[in-house]
Amino acid sequence: MKIFSTRSEIQQYLASLNGKTVGFVPTLGALHRGHISLIEQAKAGNDVVVCSIFVNPTQFTDPKDLENYPRPIATDISKLEAAECDILFHPPVSEIYDDNEHWHLNIGPLEFLLEGEFRPGHYQGVTQVVYKLLDIVKPTRLYLGQKDYQQFMVISRMVELLKIPVQLVMCPIEREPGGLAMSSRNIHLTADDRQHSLILSKTLNWLKANFDVNKIFQLEQDAMAMLQSEPGVEPEYIEIADGKTLLPADESSTSIIALTAARVGKTRLIDNVVIR
Repeated sequence: MKIFSTRSEIQQYLASLNGKTVGFVPTLGALHRGHISLIEQAKAGNDVVVCSIFVNPTQFTDPKDLENYPRPIATDISKLEAAECDILFHPPVSEIYDDNEHWHLNIGPLEFLLEGEFRPGHYQGVTQVVYKLLDIVKPTRLYLGQKDYQQFMVISRMVELLKIPVQLVMCPIEREPGGLAMSSRNIHLTADDRQHSLILSKTLNWLKANFDVNKIFQLEQDAMAMLQSEPGVEPEYIEIADGKTLLPADESSTSIIALTAARVGKTRLIDNVVIR
């Protein structure tokens, strides 16, 4: 695996590939099985796979969260090599951002719903860094996980607005044996937290099994009560949304998704399930 830390080096190398297709997996590092599944999908569909590891400061709304974000780069490199990733782009912050940069992209209501409400400014930081990374790598396809469903929609909107020539691929959620969605943040969970966190996927699966479009409000109330009754869990939201807009679902929604976020102990987790 080739490792680059500057934009000029990676661009020069990618330019020498003579039109080979490039699959790109952008990450914050602290890689787990979910990330590796994205690398595998990218390998299956492209000639070359690029993974980036960059803990992007502009998408963290809490400075403590940024400071505490795990950065096990040596372990990450081993995992990428085992997965036969071709290229790692691991730049310092100074390589990505100049001083006093300004960025704002109008992505509409998507910015303020769900995650946007609880993490104001988060999606501006996400679009800012993904735009920069796409501009550097210029991939054929971009691979993102379903766990960050809203992020996938935000990036899709950005790609559409800015007419970026890349194909987006959403990859399924990888789960731990009990059902917990894999996340880099899971390492912060205590043994008790891990047990309590299983209520997220259980509640989402209950919603899917009991879904009735005429009872959405009641289902959301019951699901919230389920989350609240679990010790050590502080739910922020659980919503049944239109899969195309993330506005509340109704009988006209052709695609429906249930999404949740909760603090389990000191760790904030998100999860979702496609209902239809």
